Amino acid sequence: MADIQEKIIKLVPDAVFEEGEVLTVCVADKNWHELAKHLKEDTELNFDHLVAIVGMDWTDTLGTMNYLESTKTGQMLCVKLQTADRDNAMLHSVSDLWDVANFYEREVYDYLGVIFINHPDMRRLFLRNDWVGYPLRKDYDASPETNPVRLDHEQSDDSTVCYREQPDGTVKKEEVTVFEPNDFVVNIGPQHPATHGVLRFRTAVDGETIKKIDIYLGYIHRGIEKLSESLGYPQTLHFTDRLDYLSAHQNRHCLCLCIEKALGVEVPQRAQVVRVIMDELMRISSHLLFVGTFCMDLGATTMLFYAMRERETILNIFEKTCGARMTFNYNCIGGVIADLDKDFVHDVKALLEIMPKALKEYDTIFTGNVIAKNRMEGVGVLTREDAISYGVTGPAGRASGWGCDVRKTHPYGAYAQVEFDEVVRTEGDSMARFKVRMDEIRQSLRIIEQLIDRIPEGEICAKVPKIIKLPEGHWFQQVEASRGAFGVYIESRGANTPWRLKFNSPCMNMAGVVPHIAKGGKIADLITIGGTLDYVVPDIDR
Repeated sequence: MADIQEKIIKLVPDAVFEEGEVLTVCVADKNWHELAKHLKEDTELNFDHLVAIVGMDWTDTLGTMNYLESTKTGQMLCVKLQTADRDNAMLHSVSDLWDVANFYEREVYDYLGVIFINHPDMRRLFLRNDWVGYPLRKDYDASPETNPVRLDHEQSDDSTVCYREQPDGTVKKEEVTVFEPNDFVVNIGPQHPATHGVLRFRTAVDGETIKKIDIYLGYIHRGIEKLSESLGYPQTLHFTDRLDYLSAHQNRHCLCLCIEKALGVEVPQRAQVVRVIMDELMRISSHLLFVGTFCMDLGATTMLFYAMRERETILNIFEKTCGARMTFNYNCIGGVIADLDKDFVHDVKALLEIMPKALKEYDTIFTGNVIAKNRMEGVGVLTREDAISYGVTGPAGRASGWGCDVRKTHPYGAYAQVEFDEVVRTEGDSMARFKVRMDEIRQSLRIIEQLIDRIPEGEICAKVPKIIKLPEGHWFQQVEASRGAFGVYIESRGANTPWRLKFNSPCMNMAGVVPHIAKGGKIADLITIGGTLDYVVPDIDR
């Protein structure tokens, strides 16, 4: 880290560093774009992955916490930016350096009103375009009179704005058209079964060919991050099961890890092993649902019943220990909330026996099918460079040759105790994304097989205070959820409620890459691409 500091100081002499779990550098906004460009393009630093942009209200100023990662070294860096004032809050955009910043910065604008200079599309991302105020500001007026329940549909935006910096340093507001006047625009969603939720693609088409897609999000936005600011830390846990509900165990694991890191709590070994087993059962369950629903999207309805057969077995295992089949509420701060059911080991071993045969059946029925190959091979190709730029992690990123598995790059829990292969393919197409998930099921079975007879005896939960107060500071934690790197950012002022709690969604980035990889394809290809990206809408909207 000393080398990184030296290079930053040479470029920005007045940079201020804060030591912590991740090195944090505070710089003035005027230096941000040049510094970001250097951090990304320097061959030794190589901070080519923009992990997260967390919008912040520090009362006196607004700003962002920007987490960067080097895909070469795995090192992380946080850059802290503050606006000059609250009334005319502006920061420079880095959307020209990282494509994922397009959605990240729009999200910050939507909730905090920070305008990003030179960003090509400064519209709201989740909230209606007639929404009044910025909800994550501490002085936000949440009264029903400010934003009454509206029963009419918002008007679609046919234009957007860009705040363009002029040569003399002034900023000029420019209007930019979303679609060309002669474009034929159709709606795909929000009520379309193949969008897998209320997600809307305004799509300009030339016959069956896609020219451009404009994404509308937020149809089921629930304001979870705002709600968390008024809740105790244990009360925030249940939200995680309801984001990507097919990554319920992993998401909750992540929030617990972040809080435990801040508290300095050591989780008992038994709980660590149980957590990993549950995470991998969750991953298998999620991938099985992907296999079934994706094949159904392509017309292979029979596969749904095959995949559901094994998934039901896993849900039965969950139900015996957790008492639930979907929102499990199992991880808690310090460990897990209850010990394993007496049949757990027996039932898991039975699953391990049947899965290899089941996977062969899936391959026989679908993977080698000539129709499946024609619909998937060469469709929706995502290069490794674009996967990194758009922040597409998880199976979709690894199908493009990017080794981004958090279990490998930043091991947590009991993952350092097991051997497994990171599944990486290089084709980057829809077939590769399908095959990566199939192979990941096999690796999850391998992890569980190593741990199921090695679950240590002992406590299932560490002792934690009845009222949890985190010390002042900020922490960031990631886990490998079913769809990619799921992150949690917490900033504390020493109270029993978080000053800021941010959930960093892997699915938002996958939705954001759809216009890029679907452009030039057919309408039918959009269904294939969306299915193999496998985003879950509540994880996007939060």
